[in-house]
Amino acid sequence: QVQLAESGGGLVQAGGSLRLSCAASGRTFGNYAMGWFRQAPGKERDFVATINWSGGSTAYAGSVKGRFTISKENAKNTVYLQMNSLKPEDTAVYYCAAEFAPSGLPIGTSQYAYWGQGTQITVSS
Repeated sequence: QVQLAESGGGLVQAGGSLRLSCAASGRTFGNYAMGWFRQAPGKERDFVATINWSGGSTAYAGSVKGRFTISKENAKNTVYLQMNSLKPEDTAVYYCAAEFAPSGLPIGTSQYAYWGQGTQITVSS
């Protein structure tokens, strides 16, 4: 079993930056792909970014590419999401997810078995 705990959410003005962290516990972290997803009120949970087990491969949603950066520190069992140039449309609850994936780069919600509780990001205009 893997437990995930997000932190770093909050309120920020448009154009600002935030860094989310997700600490994992319960299993050997190194074989897990990690992802970030977000869910705005009344909408489905959408893919934001993912990183493979080694940290050597990443993928991003088109809406955040060039503004967000996902990274992973296996030694600290932590994955990060650096968010720059934030826009009001980035407002959502952000979720961290983990999946045992020695190879591959999962990007769908159904591909992840483990989820955090989520952290709210609000971007004011």
